[in-house]
Amino acid sequence: MSKKFALIGAAGYIAPRHMKAIKETGNDLVAALDKNDSVGIIDSFFPDADFFTEFERFDRHIDKLRRANGGRAVDYVGICSPNYLHDSHMRFALRSGADAICEKPLVLNPWNIDGLQEIERDTGQKVNTILQLRLHPSIIALREKVQKEQKATKHEVDLTYITSRGHWYLQSWKGDEHKSGGIATNIGVHFYDMLHFIFGELQENVVHHSDDTMAAGYLEYEKARVRWFLSVDYKYVPESAKADGQRTYRSITVDGEEIEFSGGFTDLHTRSYEEILKGNGFGLEENRVAIETVAAIRNASLASLTGDYHPFLKKV
Repeated sequence: MSKKFALIGAAGYIAPRHMKAIKETGNDLVAALDKNDSVGIIDSFFPDADFFTEFERFDRHIDKLRRANGGRAVDYVGICSPNYLHDSHMRFALRSGADAICEKPLVLNPWNIDGLQEIERDTGQKVNTILQLRLHPSIIALREKVQKEQKATKHEVDLTYITSRGHWYLQSWKGDEHKSGGIATNIGVHFYDMLHFIFGELQENVVHHSDDTMAAGYLEYEKARVRWFLSVDYKYVPESAKADGQRTYRSITVDGEEIEFSGGFTDLHTRSYEEILKGNGFGLEENRVAIETVAAIRNASLASLTGDYHPFLKKV
């Protein structure tokens, strides 16, 4: 029997991947919310879904479905709203008798996880999260290799991710650190989760640079030493990538060897939904290390450029 979904944040960049995942898993989107009404994409997936631009009316509608006879209650609420609203929207989902499926970053601060766990216990509902890189075949294979090997020294890892954004970025909520959490939180949190997933517990967190469009630092895990660089500024895209017309550059090297993990990204939301529907979703606790990592980066004092720092910082 198909499940009924609601979606908060239907006009955002990531929402179509959730609509596609709901459709491809054979389920139904019955209601969607966004204060912006540029949501024609809904017609490509669920033209009969009810749509709201005001949270109060959406809340009333979800409550009416819950109270109605005939099994009309929403089973899941997908959350694709701005980062700072994730906490309150997950609370709404749980208190509405639905499980939540929340986009990254789960929350901005680790103590929000504790509060959500209390509400899970109170309601009997569950928060599921999109940690899609944990489902990527290349990442799973690398994790298995690292776990099996007997290595006397730690792996040397360089993580570089540049995803160019236009002038609109800093004028949107994404450019407001209080709403997005800043660059490391907004575009980096799933990479920090990936590093923890592969290389074990985090042992050291050093930040070398942090501003509105770029951040870089050093992380040390049980089995790896990681230099990382994140940016939304096109000027940091390597010339070789620019020559190919690329505005995005993604690279992870382990001991000098490039790990290919760019393919298959667009299908990972559907894979995430499949696992969630089987009861195998990633819950609140799986997110803790990554959220602790980005919160520490956001509040860190900058270290001097000595020792281990990402080579792209020489361009700054």
